[in-house]
Amino acid sequence: MFLVGLCLVGAYLLGSVPSSVWLGRAFKGMDLREHGSGNAGASNAFRVLGKAIGTLVLALDMGKGLLAVSLSHLQQEYLPGSEAWVLLRIGLGILAVAGHIFPVFAGFRGGKGVATIAGIGLALHPFAALAAMGVYLGVFLVSKVSALGSLSAVLSYPVWMILVFQSEYLSLRVFSIFVPILVILTHRANITRLLQGRENKVFKKGG
Repeated sequence: MFLVGLCLVGAYLLGSVPSSVWLGRAFKGMDLREHGSGNAGASNAFRVLGKAIGTLVLALDMGKGLLAVSLSHLQQEYLPGSEAWVLLRIGLGILAVAGHIFPVFAGFRGGKGVATIAGIGLALHPFAALAAMGVYLGVFLVSKVSALGSLSAVLSYPVWMILVFQSEYLSLRVFSIFVPILVILTHRANITRLLQGRENKVFKKGG
């Protein structure tokens, strides 16, 4: 159980790596959280720091979610493929998201966790995650509004996990329902702006 505990702590610390904050300070001399939407996530990084840094932030935030789940391979308490092992992997992912939203390395002011959740999804069930990402991409290409794409993707996630791919793991099916609830909670302000027609686009005309 000692290794399991270390994995859990490690997952939170991985999630706490504030890639957008550190990259913004290193390359632009600014704290991303003081600009744009004030969010330390990939969408605001694209908007404020540019496409190159935004792409790097997106990759790093997804990567830390994937790596956090992969920490499950370092312990020997739970047998790979068992329901308990899948539940551990989900727990590691949730801790990574908690770290991203409340990062210990950045004053507990982080992002909203969508990119990290995408990385976690790829580690837990690649096909369902990729299908949801396809929904995001389609909605985003039409609307240019990242929040709308994110909400559409996560709302579709339980459909892919439960109805289309029919995961055999109860924990994964429950997780797929938990994801949209979490994202809706962290995107309350975005939802309000969407309803009012004031939500920012990632790439503005002339920008």
